[in-house]
Amino acid sequence: MKENNYLELIKNANVYAVAKKSPLDHAVLISSKLNNTVLLKREDKQRTFSFKVRGAFNKINQLSAKELENGVICSSAGNHAQGVALASKINKNSAKVVMPITSPSIKIDAVKSLGAEVILHGDNYDEAFTKAKEIEKKESSVFIHPFDDPYVIAGQGTIAKEIIEEFEGDLDAIFVPIGGGGLISGIASYVKESGKNIKIIGVEPEDSASMKLALKAGKPVTLDHVGIFADGVAVRKVGEETFDLCKKYVDDIITVNTDEICAAIQSIYEDTRSIVEPAGALSVAGINQYVLKNNESGKTFVGINCGANVNFDRLRHIAERSAVGKKSEVLLAVEINEEPGSFKKFCESIGKRNITEFNYRYSDKASARVFVGISLDGRSDDKKNIISQIKDSGYIVYDLSDNEMAKLHVRHMVGGRTSIVGEHIFRFEFPERPGALLDFLNSIGQDWNISLFHYRNHGSDFGRILAGIQADPEQMNLLNEHLAQLGYRYWEETSNKAYSMFLG
Repeated sequence: MKENNYLELIKNANVYAVAKKSPLDHAVLISSKLNNTVLLKREDKQRTFSFKVRGAFNKINQLSAKELENGVICSSAGNHAQGVALASKINKNSAKVVMPITSPSIKIDAVKSLGAEVILHGDNYDEAFTKAKEIEKKESSVFIHPFDDPYVIAGQGTIAKEIIEEFEGDLDAIFVPIGGGGLISGIASYVKESGKNIKIIGVEPEDSASMKLALKAGKPVTLDHVGIFADGVAVRKVGEETFDLCKKYVDDIITVNTDEICAAIQSIYEDTRSIVEPAGALSVAGINQYVLKNNESGKTFVGINCGANVNFDRLRHIAERSAVGKKSEVLLAVEINEEPGSFKKFCESIGKRNITEFNYRYSDKASARVFVGISLDGRSDDKKNIISQIKDSGYIVYDLSDNEMAKLHVRHMVGGRTSIVGEHIFRFEFPERPGALLDFLNSIGQDWNISLFHYRNHGSDFGRILAGIQADPEQMNLLNEHLAQLGYRYWEETSNKAYSMFLG
């Protein structure tokens, strides 16, 4: 790669005509819980509620009037789009933005309000990127890359400069969300080239860990699929420049799941009364995991709150998953006797616990099934103790806390247990957008009998469907071939204990 002096590029970056020096707040509650000092770099307080405006403005500011004659174009899931739109508005140049159809409406509306032309295309960032590059070539406009550009990287690196200048004590590590790698490349470059002995730890969602896999492979790789719950970091392939910088300067990368991200959103809200988007909570989710895994105490960590552009209708899903992510709730399936007084007896086996959810379904004359959520007290062994306590009372217990099908579907469906010959259960995911459910149903076709169907809309996340399809043994090969050709991600869940206990 071309050698860039990022320390100088960051020192000379022009961002403050549009960005502000964001606060570095002490997260009192998070710090107390983790027995470490946790500081939050509040990039969610920027004018566009995201750090992206820094890199976008710094890049556009480097362009000449002649280069800007035909305007600029970019591709983005939302935050970079707002940065480019705002920077262009201040600089008085035209801007077009290609955004995935799955982008949260709050981000699409924000870009339009800043005067940029929005073009919706594709189901993810990479499809939007391809379209933007086509327009760049056709219209001779300037493409503003969201992460793989030295001036964009340098703009984001000003965050590290502010942290170092503001905090007078010793920092042990800075936790940084990773999408394409621009933010962590800028922060890591400034910290390491300044000679600071501070660990730089990246955090990615488990289903979008493009940088972690790239470093393992020794080169950028293209993921077959990325989850878009944390849409701000849903990138299938990291940049060449950002890969090289991460390989050189980043100390570690950890991955977190959806439940951990939701728990981090709640923790940040309780400390700041601000609701960050899933990507914005990655750093705190990473700090939580890192501290517990390494038994750290007495250290000082910084987490980058990188954005707060979240659709309001996603909060239901976030709240629902945060309790499991915080390990403050356990979800159990329990078989009890079908007889008078059995509910009371079961509740006595739980003791004086807070019941968060209780769903019952008649099974037969001998037994019944209960789907129950129970609050945990925070001790590491509390879940194990409550399960043992119930088993010791003579009940058969299954822990469903990590069962995706149970959390996404079954907890909302308890009450539909029946017996259907040849029923096979499949869980599907498809990019959520207008008409997507109808497209899915059309693709399934009319050759198969649908015996069960459950669909939930999660805002800009993937649509999730649980479907029962009837097929006798001779038809299974045809059914499997048909499903493989649909193009949707799917899992067969016929043997899932949550299905057999409550639905099958």
